[in-house]
Amino acid sequence: MPQSKQPQTRWAWVEIDRGALRKNVRAFKRLLRGRERMCCVVKADAYGHGAAECCQIMQQAGADMFAVATVLEGVKLREAGITLPILVLAEPPLGAIPALLEHNIMPTVYTVEFALAYGECAVQAGTVGRYHLAVETGMNRIGVPCTEAVEFRRGIDFHRGLACDGVFTHFATADDPDGWDYQLQRKRFDEAVRAMRDAGLDCGTVHCDNTPATIFDPASHYDMVRVGIGLYGLMPCESARGRIELEPVMSVRARVTRATQPAMGEGVGYGFTYRVPRTTVQICTLPIGYADGLARVLSNRMEVLYRGQRVRQVGNICMDQCMVAIQSTPGHPVPEAEYGDIMTIVGRDGGAEITMDEMAALRGTINYEVACNFGMRLEKVYL
Repeated sequence: MPQSKQPQTRWAWVEIDRGALRKNVRAFKRLLRGRERMCCVVKADAYGHGAAECCQIMQQAGADMFAVATVLEGVKLREAGITLPILVLAEPPLGAIPALLEHNIMPTVYTVEFALAYGECAVQAGTVGRYHLAVETGMNRIGVPCTEAVEFRRGIDFHRGLACDGVFTHFATADDPDGWDYQLQRKRFDEAVRAMRDAGLDCGTVHCDNTPATIFDPASHYDMVRVGIGLYGLMPCESARGRIELEPVMSVRARVTRATQPAMGEGVGYGFTYRVPRTTVQICTLPIGYADGLARVLSNRMEVLYRGQRVRQVGNICMDQCMVAIQSTPGHPVPEAEYGDIMTIVGRDGGAEITMDEMAALRGTINYEVACNFGMRLEKVYL
């Protein structure tokens, strides 16, 4: 990457590959039949990738709708010029209603109190408040119980300020589409939708598929799918590998801010959890730490890439910095680093690669969390 594109104020950054993101959106579009639409989930700043920029790319690649987690996320997209429909994937507090109406953002609805207040405000604003109904089918997180959907709709749909734009649920075990739990959720959702339609209630856009269900179960695509983590080139589960070709969108890099050769026995970092051994070791400092998403639990357990080779991270990871050790051996020669040299925390360097999944496994978490964490403070560079 040209140095002119790298951040000028800090030598640690996230790289976002626009081409990879575009390819991933199109890969999911190819899974759909003609009438089916795609909602791109861009909550948590597009899983750390930068929602405003990613939405522009996704829109060009075929997105039909965007989904966020908070009203403020939706407002920021509108302010960035995004015009496609935006859905908030939870019911916000009553105080958010004016912002929803002002910015034409659809809420999820599952309480009568919110729905009627939303409708009243819509009438006062001279408009109709469009919403999506969340149906609880077994995840026990949000939504109207599936057996009460018709009663709930009848209790709010009389209001002239309300219009149901969609009905959805969310799967807890979509990575196991043949399993009893997944099948039960689908059955409950199908029955709820059928009951509403039999009662003469318009369900609008019916959708339930997250990333794994989009990959594994074409029969449940209905009117629209909601794709999240897969858009960013990360697999939702191991069993999805080989079912769809995706490219990682995010890489994390840093430049060496100090390179030295401490004497044997000298400690490195807080608590001296690493001491320089007898053999010559070069200790390099990188300006990235746990406040940037490099979890402290990785201390002395992870590696980074330097000139296509793996080198150890040593010492406790600090809030804003960490250290790595370059140690050549007869069978593993590694050139010494210099001030300003680039090292890769996540991504490819030559023939070597460190993935979000590798880092997630070391942390005992999932790739979703790793990507979100890196996106919180590090400056993003779009390639």
